[in-house]
Amino acid sequence: MVIKVFVATSSGSTAIKKKQQEVVGFLEANKIDFQQMDIAGDEDNRKWMRENVPGEKKPQNGIPLPPQIFNEERYCGDFESFFSAKEENIIYSFLGLAPPPGTKETEKSDPTDETVAHTEDKADEGAHEETQSAQSPSDQQESKEEHEATEVQVCWKRRSRKEKKSRKEKKSRKREKKRKRWRSKKSLSTLPYDTFFLEQVFRKHKLEQPHQRK
Repeated sequence: MVIKVFVATSSGSTAIKKKQQEVVGFLEANKIDFQQMDIAGDEDNRKWMRENVPGEKKPQNGIPLPPQIFNEERYCGDFESFFSAKEENIIYSFLGLAPPPGTKETEKSDPTDETVAHTEDKADEGAHEETQSAQSPSDQQESKEEHEATEVQVCWKRRSRKEKKSRKEKKSRKREKKRKRWRSKKSLSTLPYDTFFLEQVFRKHKLEQPHQRK
């Protein structure tokens, strides 16, 4: 199977040139074998392309524009279809080719890995249940005691954390009380100085002091 890309090498449209370069560059980068069919210099290629493009893919004037992609005689699509397939990582399905191993498209199309992993998980769960059922009563009692011991350790850790938190809160409250007391003492210590200053001001201006008023 050969991929055929119909292009117009002497096209005057920059948009068509960019689309053609993108398709050809992608195929070359991914090492996909293809043939570049020029419709500008070969009338047979142009006629074959126009005849084999499906009617629903043709524009209103009936003349399809390059690039158009075929797998042998099977029509793959135009640039828009190619671009959407590339974005969805289904380019090999679009071209009608088998995806090489290790690509994202093989991961999507090959569900065997998921089924194998699912069966392995089920087998592991069954083996775990069998080992639990095969344990003797003494072993089950020991595992139960170990589980209870771990729960006690967890509860003890939580309790110690709560106690530490309450201690910190008590210390912060004591500090706040000390600060309030210190502020109140400081404000009271300034009162004698303030009253002395006011007496000096009243004497200087020969004003009647408040405590001498009748």
